Amino acid sequence: MTAPAGGQSPTEVRRALSPLERWYWIADQVSPLNVIARVQVRGPLPEPLLRAALDRLRRRHPLLRVAIATEPDGRSPRFVPTDRPIPLRLVADDEAGWERWVNEHELVDRVDWRSNPLCRAVALTRPSRAVADDEVHDLLLTMPHCVADGTTVLSLLRQWIDLAEQERSRAAGTDGGGDTEPGEPALPGCEAMFPRRYRGLVGRLRLRWLLAQDLFRVRRYRPARVAPSRFVPFTERRTRLISRALAPAQVEALVAACRREQTTVHGALAAAMVLAVAAEAGSPAPGHVTIGSPITFRDSLVPAVPEQAVGTYVATVPTFVAYRPDRPLWDVARSIGADLAVRRRAGGHFAMVDLVTISCPRSVATAGRFIAMMERTGPVNLCLSNIGRYDFPDRVGPWRLSGAQFVAGLSVVGYFVSTVNTSHGQLFWNFTYVPDALSPDRAAALVAASVDAVLAAIDSQSERSRP
Repeated sequence: MTAPAGGQSPTEVRRALSPLERWYWIADQVSPLNVIARVQVRGPLPEPLLRAALDRLRRRHPLLRVAIATEPDGRSPRFVPTDRPIPLRLVADDEAGWERWVNEHELVDRVDWRSNPLCRAVALTRPSRAVADDEVHDLLLTMPHCVADGTTVLSLLRQWIDLAEQERSRAAGTDGGGDTEPGEPALPGCEAMFPRRYRGLVGRLRLRWLLAQDLFRVRRYRPARVAPSRFVPFTERRTRLISRALAPAQVEALVAACRREQTTVHGALAAAMVLAVAAEAGSPAPGHVTIGSPITFRDSLVPAVPEQAVGTYVATVPTFVAYRPDRPLWDVARSIGADLAVRRRAGGHFAMVDLVTISCPRSVATAGRFIAMMERTGPVNLCLSNIGRYDFPDRVGPWRLSGAQFVAGLSVVGYFVSTVNTSHGQLFWNFTYVPDALSPDRAAALVAASVDAVLAAIDSQSERSRP
């Protein structure tokens, strides 16, 4: 890759935030919008090793070496270099676990985008209860959504551990290699890498037609949404996590049931959430419920963006689910899966990025109308973000790894959202909600109804498949 005009290094980012990045950056200032990855590591993991590996990670990725600067009025946000290291916090943890830490810190504390790199790291450490002189660590990486999605944070977390193993081997004299890995290139915003089909006047018209179709559906169906128990001002909204997981045997049963029912795991999980929300609302008559599904588009960009690259490469598309009280979960799942397949082929995810390009405000001060519109009709009110199977190793060097998963803060216009990935044989299903808008009891009931619906569908399929 050649250096861009103006003398910028091919591994240095000095540019304005793209419209999608700017929207997520604005939303973060209204209410914290972080993406978090977590993995549990067993074995000695000293601070110097973590620090050295984090510094190498920073050198590898251009977007880990920038902060964000603006004009005095908060407009024209742009990436600017920063020499500061990625903050690393070490915490002597008790048995309360990582979920409490995430709820009290990572979901509510913004990343300092004005001066620090757009990333921070935490190691929660406690003695092992099973093995004397052993340690258990929960490693957390947190980034603002303007430069990260679920794939980004999980990839960086794995790279951090791999680099720590290289540093350990070097210190032990078993690896004489230096820090020679090439740096990642500095990429433009995703909008500059759209496929040719969605560029130019014809491409823009194609995307606007897709947006017009969704607007027509909203007006036609008047779909149900997650209704808050009370309105919480946008600037007071915070995210709270309820973490759930399916065991390996349950994951195998779910995958097998989806194959038999000719649907996807995403469709089954989304259907469970739709049915839980509709039942809670007491919907007595047929109608529609909207659920958003973020679609990743790294592979569709030109050039394709690799998994290890830092950035946000997802867009949420709505599915208008026809609901009736007696409609089976598998029927709903098939309808969601089929709709998403059609939207992906048509480029609905690019249309949603285009909507942001058209409508994104220039600053927090001018964001009110756009936020109000997204509150009324946006696809993130009820949402399921599923990145599918993410291969995370069970062992790196002397360390045993488990529980790799990600959590996303709520958009300022979301109320009940979940993130999903399958790693280490488990399916991690992390639900988030807005306290006060949804009471803890109400949120817990929605979570239980969603998980129970999936487990009941698995059990039903297992009974039917027995001779």
